[in-house]
Amino acid sequence: MFPKKSTANRRRFLAASAAVSTAIVTARLPAFAAAAPSRQPLQLGLVTYQWGKDMPLADLLDVCERTGFGGVELRSTHAHGVEPGMSSDRRAEAKRRLAASPVKLVGLGSACEYHSPDQAVVRKNIDDTKAFIDLCAELGGSGVKVRPNALPAQVSVEKTLEQIGNSLRVVGEYAAQAGQQIRLEVHGAGTKEIPHMRRIMEVANHPHVVVCWNCNPSDLTGAGFNTNYDTLAPWMGTVHIHDLRPGKVDYPWEQLFAKLKTCTAAGFTGWCLIEDGAIPADIPAAMEENRCEFDRLAS
Repeated sequence: MFPKKSTANRRRFLAASAAVSTAIVTARLPAFAAAAPSRQPLQLGLVTYQWGKDMPLADLLDVCERTGFGGVELRSTHAHGVEPGMSSDRRAEAKRRLAASPVKLVGLGSACEYHSPDQAVVRKNIDDTKAFIDLCAELGGSGVKVRPNALPAQVSVEKTLEQIGNSLRVVGEYAAQAGQQIRLEVHGAGTKEIPHMRRIMEVANHPHVVVCWNCNPSDLTGAGFNTNYDTLAPWMGTVHIHDLRPGKVDYPWEQLFAKLKTCTAAGFTGWCLIEDGAIPADIPAAMEENRCEFDRLAS
């Protein structure tokens, strides 16, 4: 029984108690889980896999700024030299340049993978991922790209998928502590098949582990693009697109962007990052042309 108080006082007490309970529950949730799903504006960025692989960091940021690219995913092993093993002085310099640029560090593109039957190799890749997470957080980025890359013949498919998913949960928990995402690229022989990717994500089952949609030809197989996209849509985080200029890459760009513009996945960042294997003769000109196509598709 409530003490004898006015009805107004009891209502205020109940409202205050509910607010405190909600705050406690929300505080216990990871950042991406606590946030209400909302539509993120689409933003154009560059993966340095090919188009930016030979550019030092200063040149890369300058080209992105001049061509209207708002962000960059720095792929490991390339000329910008942003790696976990870089010296403290080089870290400080990279951090200074990134902080001074209007171009955002979307994240770091590692080649970390967790499919090997050799558990020592898996542990090494987990440790390497943690080093990328630490560096990305230090430099002001928001996530690390990883990948599945194979289905070893000597191990059952289900066992490999579960191993990848369990490894992702480990690095996802570490990423959560640093306020980072783990972005699993739809990649690799066999592993890029949509049902396999779905199984991996179900096993990982962590709000800081998201999908990096990769615009593969295999996205169009089986039940077709719409069904394949929708299968992974709840985990969508980032997107690797290709050269958007007419006649360059045969992919249903209109369908993809229609989907992305309505994406409400809790971890979706809105970043669409160009990663294309064919290097144009004039990279800045190609980037400007892609900016125009992106603006049309994203509008």
